[in-house]
Amino acid sequence: MDNPTIQTDLAQILNKLDGKLDKLETKFDEKFNKLKTKFDGKFDKLDEKIDKLAIGQAEIKGDVKALDVKTEQLNTRVGNVEFAVRGILIGLAIVVLGGFAMFFWMSRRLQLN
Repeated sequence: MDNPTIQTDLAQILNKLDGKLDKLETKFDEKFNKLKTKFDGKFDKLDEKIDKLAIGQAEIKGDVKALDVKTEQLNTRVGNVEFAVRGILIGLAIVVLGGFAMFFWMSRRLQLN
């Protein structure tokens, strides 16, 4: 049994391989371009979301400053109300004590007569 000899033209084999490599390259380029556009779109969306987040954070900081001012104003108002209520309670206590004093003075005066 002899080893059979196969004769082929090397140029044909190289042309076929070259054609297959060209097809693979075009498929690779197409898929790479699709992935690139997909990632670019996602990065653009992510960038927009980050911008919105930064704007929202700035708005929240502004709201917090406004709330700080409002709480300071409320603190002064509550302090004023407490002062007024304390004054009213002291006045009521004086009126009640004066009423008792008047009652005892009147009852003592009636006893003397």
